[in-house]
Amino acid sequence: MKNIAFFDFDGTITFTDSYTPFIFQTIPKSRLKMGRLYLTPYILGYKLKLIRGSVLRSKIFKLGFAGLNAAELKQKGLEYSQTYLPQIIRPHALDKIQWHLAQGDRVVVVSASMDVYLKPWCEQYGLHLLCSEIDEIDGKITGVYKYGDCSREVKKQRILDHYDLSHYSSIYVYGDTIEDQAMLSLATHGFYRWQPINPR
Repeated sequence: MKNIAFFDFDGTITFTDSYTPFIFQTIPKSRLKMGRLYLTPYILGYKLKLIRGSVLRSKIFKLGFAGLNAAELKQKGLEYSQTYLPQIIRPHALDKIQWHLAQGDRVVVVSASMDVYLKPWCEQYGLHLLCSEIDEIDGKITGVYKYGDCSREVKKQRILDHYDLSHYSSIYVYGDTIEDQAMLSLATHGFYRWQPINPR
């Protein structure tokens, strides 16, 4: 049986957050101004650890993108994946991904960030992807994710929904925050902030 490896993206494969820069590059300026006022209580609550990141991201996504042209956002996501993402990728993370691929392992990126820029990046390296996916109707963004914000328990459930882990001899999981803990619980070989943790 082959192995499977699940990688968180922001902070694990990357040095830093990829979501926030994309937001500031793509949300119309008029919405950004309105958003700063509306979202201040949520941002404060997040910083004080009173609300989860998934709540804040969902609020930002709805306020910033609902009603916008989906094709245009996908194009911006493609450009972002080609120009900005390469600047924040950890070289040793990419080396580890390439090592898994060379062993014949299945490699899956599991992230709360958006498919519009993660999908083209993953396709470039032949990686599978589970993430927050934009929903659209008649070419317009609805303002919600198809399957919810892909973080915490949702990460774990999406993995279990898509992969029968009994088919793999080893399960590698790489994460860096509390949002990855549920996913890490699936590991036979877990790594938290690139340090090995006790396997199951």
